[in-house]
Amino acid sequence: MTNHTDPDLFLEDPSIKARIEIIPLIDVIFFLLATFVLFTLSLNRYESIPITLPQPPPDITTVPQDPVTLQVSSSGIYYWNQERVSMIEVEQRIANYAANDPAPKVMLTSDDQANYGDTIRLLDTVRAAGIEQVSIETRYRPAGL
Repeated sequence: MTNHTDPDLFLEDPSIKARIEIIPLIDVIFFLLATFVLFTLSLNRYESIPITLPQPPPDITTVPQDPVTLQVSSSGIYYWNQERVSMIEVEQRIANYAANDPAPKVMLTSDDQANYGDTIRLLDTVRAAGIEQVSIETRYRPAGL
């Protein structure tokens, strides 16, 4: 019986035939193919139409402002940001605010006992000034706070 562990035996014994393993060869070929495909895809140059995107002017800065809070109490007293004012002052301030602020915002609130008509009158005044961003606070807040 011949010993197959001796390396010199393979060179001298013609009965032992050499084998070529094909599976590792296929793996290497697929790796080279994948590398070639990925490399050629990265060489593509995509042509596009040059465009100039609009840029905002550097001097215009918009700072988000807190909304003006308008409140009606149960006794019909109006408040502008917790400052007691008359309805005539509310109309003047709303008109001035709408004219001077590029994005005016108003939040309406009232007592739990305030008259519905007073609140609607305040809302109508805001809408007549052209202010579209109006919020109505639904949680209870005492008058003047």
